[in-house]
Amino acid sequence: MGRQAITETNGFAFLITLATALGGGIIFHLLNTPIPWLLGPMIAVLIGTNVWKGKYRWPGQIRNTGMIIVGYTIGLSMTGSALREMGEQLPTMCLMTVILLLLCGGIAYAVSKLSDTDFKTALLGSIPGGLSQVLALAEETKGVNLTVVTVTQVVRLMIIVIGIPLLVFSPVFGQVHDAAAAAVAVTAKHNDWAGLFPNILVFAPVCALCAIAGNRINFPTAFLLGPALATAILQGIGLHGPSLPAGLISAAQLMIGTYVGLLLKPGKLQRKARTFAFAIGSGLVLMLCAWGLCELMTLLHPVSRPTALLSLAPGGMDQMGILAHEINADLSMVSGYQLFRTFFIFFAVPPLLRLLFRISPKGSRAEQPH
Repeated sequence: MGRQAITETNGFAFLITLATALGGGIIFHLLNTPIPWLLGPMIAVLIGTNVWKGKYRWPGQIRNTGMIIVGYTIGLSMTGSALREMGEQLPTMCLMTVILLLLCGGIAYAVSKLSDTDFKTALLGSIPGGLSQVLALAEETKGVNLTVVTVTQVVRLMIIVIGIPLLVFSPVFGQVHDAAAAAVAVTAKHNDWAGLFPNILVFAPVCALCAIAGNRINFPTAFLLGPALATAILQGIGLHGPSLPAGLISAAQLMIGTYVGLLLKPGKLQRKARTFAFAIGSGLVLMLCAWGLCELMTLLHPVSRPTALLSLAPGGMDQMGILAHEINADLSMVSGYQLFRTFFIFFAVPPLLRLLFRISPKGSRAEQPH
């Protein structure tokens, strides 16, 4: 096959993938599911690749672009108030994060013993980071079954995103739902396109350069943390970082979700029912662990139980932030704890995992999209 024919085939496969991802995102958006533009394309492409094998293609550069956008939004959250909150409660943040990670390690060990999942895969499936961040870390870790990690992380995310709000608004926590406040939170979170300029002309190239440079020097999850650190530094020197429009955030989720959908290979899952059962069980146990740590935190600091729960919930920072807005929780504390755990996981956990995995039996080879 000639070069032109290969290019045309790849272009057609890309268009099929894009159309499938857009369809999945629209359907999930209409169904009002959590993070529809991440999970919708992921599941739609997953189904498409199993129905029409060999017809899907999604370049890694597009996924990296989505990671840069997500990294920028994380950097935006590193405001002066959030950093001050992190500084004042650093000992408690370290304690809670270490306890949570130890609990995750215990869950992973139990899963690896009770199922045929190797410890590496079970541990990465249990780490309470953001979905895109943990999957990026899993891709960089040799000997990991990425399909099992993704399934476990998606199930955990769904349990947290759905279960934490139900818990917060239950009689146990006594919060009242306020749809108007939620709408204000979402509106305040995203500017229109005109509000991006002119400062985005500085942030965009700097974030891209830091992502590429970080990747060259093997920085952990460089396309995510490089832009996050660059954005935080630029804001620290006094340059205002504009909030991104909701459409751009959704596009970034689609870029990442589509890529992840191609990584998923359910056909390679052994004992599918058992894998999903353990994923659901470990997700529920992790949420109960977060609840227990929430009660401990209220004993150490004069904070409300909802604020403590949202600060320690092993879910997405964006979702917890919106929920914190809605119930008038301490947003700077919630953002501070969520940010600290995110950065702790990606700066401290990778070297610890490498040290741990040197004495751990090798798992299955990591899977890559074609």
